[in-house]
Amino acid sequence: MPASRAPPPEPMSAEPRTIRTEAEQAIARHFEDVIGSLPGGERVRDLREAAFDKVRRAGLPHRRIEEWKYTDLRALMKQAAPPARRPLDTAPAHALKDTHSPLEALDRYRLILVDGHFFEAVSDRAALQRVGVEVLSTAALLDGDKDSAADLLATPEAAAGDIAVALNAAFATDGVVVTVSAGASLDKPLEILHLSTATVPHAVAVRNAIRIGAGAAVKIVETYQGPADIAHQVNAVTAITAERGAVVGYARLQAEGDQTLHLGTTMVTLGEGARFDHLTVTAGAAVSRSQMFLTTGGERTWLGIHGAGMIGGRQHADTTLLIDHALPGANTRVLIKNVIDDEAKGVFQGKIIVEPDAQKTDAKMMSKALLLSDTAEFAAKPELEIFADDVQCGHGATSGRIDAEQLFYLMARGVPQAEAERLLIEAFLADAIDALGDEAIGTALKRTVSAWLNRRGTRA
Repeated sequence: MPASRAPPPEPMSAEPRTIRTEAEQAIARHFEDVIGSLPGGERVRDLREAAFDKVRRAGLPHRRIEEWKYTDLRALMKQAAPPARRPLDTAPAHALKDTHSPLEALDRYRLILVDGHFFEAVSDRAALQRVGVEVLSTAALLDGDKDSAADLLATPEAAAGDIAVALNAAFATDGVVVTVSAGASLDKPLEILHLSTATVPHAVAVRNAIRIGAGAAVKIVETYQGPADIAHQVNAVTAITAERGAVVGYARLQAEGDQTLHLGTTMVTLGEGARFDHLTVTAGAAVSRSQMFLTTGGERTWLGIHGAGMIGGRQHADTTLLIDHALPGANTRVLIKNVIDDEAKGVFQGKIIVEPDAQKTDAKMMSKALLLSDTAEFAAKPELEIFADDVQCGHGATSGRIDAEQLFYLMARGVPQAEAERLLIEAFLADAIDALGDEAIGTALKRTVSAWLNRRGTRA
C-alpha cells in the first residue's frame, strides 16, 4: 500500500468480547483440545495462537461487520463440529469409488485430499514432477517449522482482518503446496480434489499454496465434494502467487452435500504481465461463502474473475471479492452470474480498489442474477474506490426473472416450457463458464449445471 494511505482497520467489533455463542464456545474448546497435536513446531504454534486470539476477541463474523453484512455467520453457524481426524489409508479408494465427478471424462493430473489430508499414494505427484511441478504436503512443511512453514500461514494485508482466514490458520491440518517451475507448461489440467468421508459432523481446515513460476502456463481445477445429509464443515484457504508473465487458468467447483457449511478463501498475488483467469462454480452446501482477495503486484496484469452459481431450497451462497490494483496498466473483468430458486438467497459483494500509482487501470465488474421463484432473494453490493485519475472503471448489478419474450419465442416454436426454461438457464450461465477460456474444462463443469437442472426438474 502507498504511504499516503493508512491500512484498513480490521473488520471486528469496536471492543473485544469473549466468545459466547454455543458454536463459539465449542470452537474454543476444540482449539484447546487439538493445538498440541496440530502440525508445526513452536514457531508455527505461536502463529496459530495469534490467529486464534483474533477469533477469540472478535467472535464469528456477523451482520454488523460490513464485509459479512449479508452472511451472518454467528447466526448461520449453530454448531461447531470437532476437527476431522486423518482417515485410514484405505479411505481414498472408498471415497473415490463412491464419488461421481463431473470431471471424470477430462484427462487430468490429480492430487487427492480426504477429510483435509493429502494422500500421495493415490495422487499423481511423480507424474507432475516429470513435467516441472513439485508437490509437497502442507503438514510436512509445517512440521519443518522453518521460515517457509511460517509463510504458509501468513496472511496478506487485504485479508488480515478476516476471521475465516484466521480460523483456518489456527486449525489447518494439511493441504498441498504446489510449485510450478519457471517456463513449465502443463500438457493437461491439474485437479486438486477434496473429498469427505464424514458419517458424523466434523470440521476440516485445509491450507493450500500454489506458486507459478515466471512464464509458466497451467490450468488448475479445485473440486470440493462431500456426502449429503451430513452437517460437516469446511474452511479452505488457497494462496496463489503467479510470477512475471505466468498464465494461469483456475477453476473452483463447490458441489458439497446439502448440509455442509463451506468457507472458501482464495488469496492471489500477480506479478508483472501475469494473466489469471478464474471461475467459481457453486452448486452445493447449505451455507457457502466463496471469497477472494487479489492484489496486482506487478504492472500490466490481466485478471478475469467469473462465477456461475446455482442454488435452491433454502441454500445461502455468498461470493465476495476484494481486488486491489496497486500498479499501472492492469486489466480486470468480473462477471458473476447466479441462478436462484425456491427460498434460496444469493449474495454478491465486490470491491475494486485503484491505488494512486495504478494509472491506466481498466476494470469492469458486473453481477447478474436470475430469480426462478417469487421467494428467491439476491443481494448485490458492487463498489469502486478510485484514487487515480487516468482510469476506466465501471460496475453494475441486475436481477430479474426469465425473459418472457425469449421464453415465448422458444415455446412458439414447439419447445415445451420446462425445456425452454432449461435452455435459457444454461445459456445464462454459459457466458461465465466459457469465459475461463478452456473448452474441455468448461464442458466438464457444464455437467454440474445439467445435474442441478435435472434435480430442479425432479422437484418441479
